[in-house]
Amino acid sequence: MAPVALIRERMLESFELYAELVRELPDPALAMKLPGIASNTLGAQLWCVVGARESYADAIRSGAWPGFSCSLTRAETREREAVAAALARSAELVLPAIDDLDPGDDDRVRFVLRLLEHEAAHQGQLIRYLYGLQLPIPARWKERYALA
Repeated sequence: MAPVALIRERMLESFELYAELVRELPDPALAMKLPGIASNTLGAQLWCVVGARESYADAIRSGAWPGFSCSLTRAETREREAVAAALARSAELVLPAIDDLDPGDDDRVRFVLRLLEHEAAHQGQLIRYLYGLQLPIPARWKERYALA
């Protein structure tokens, strides 16, 4: 499989993990923070994922960092449908940028790799949220990360 196809495949796996998480979270979960330690809300974690996808999609297309921005509002981070829609929209921005990727363009490839790193870092953080808040762990997350 070609490198761009492998990257696209891995990105799609990540997108599905996030979609599954939002589908399966109990309604109040997006507003929850980790107890006893400094943390933001679970929805704010997903706000960062959406913003990174939107920002890195621009960077991957242009080869230059445009700065971070996110279309998801703070109020929307507490609304399941808004978060799910923003995750889906942001995924739709990333895929064409990857499809147009020239594997020989080091700057653009670096942005793709940074986005993949960002997706994985938040997955690790969200696993901590799921355990810390005693929320159910979705099946694909259990399988992907060998979670109990």
